[in-house]
Amino acid sequence: MPDASGKPAAQTAAAEIEQVIQTYFDGLYEGDVAKLAAAFHPVSHLYWEKDGGVEDLPREQWFEMVRSRPSGASRGLERDDRILLMDISGPETALVKVACQLPPRYFTDYLVLNRTREGWRIVSKVYRFDTREG
Repeated sequence: MPDASGKPAAQTAAAEIEQVIQTYFDGLYEGDVAKLAAAFHPVSHLYWEKDGGVEDLPREQWFEMVRSRPSGASRGLERDDRILLMDISGPETALVKVACQLPPRYFTDYLVLNRTREGWRIVSKVYRFDTREG
């Protein structure tokens, strides 16, 4: 809901962003590309460090990977998804740091969101993970 200036109120923005992040968590755990597509803007990319460089993966290529692997839910993996930090810098930009897991990989994601005509959407994901054995 907008404030008197017509911009989204901070509390409303936080709740809307939390819903997008929950959709992301659910889509990731369930391997549900439709849910991921609802959370990620069509032009979004994923980035991570590899061999001292930066890898860049467009959303659609990531979705193909998600479609081709068994989901965490289908494998009965333990779920632990958390928002660690949310920074709303204005009515159209936010950064959310999250922790999530698909054991044996444990992720820290930095998600940048923009408010679009369709609502808040993740436009980039920078992540890292640790691999832990049982």
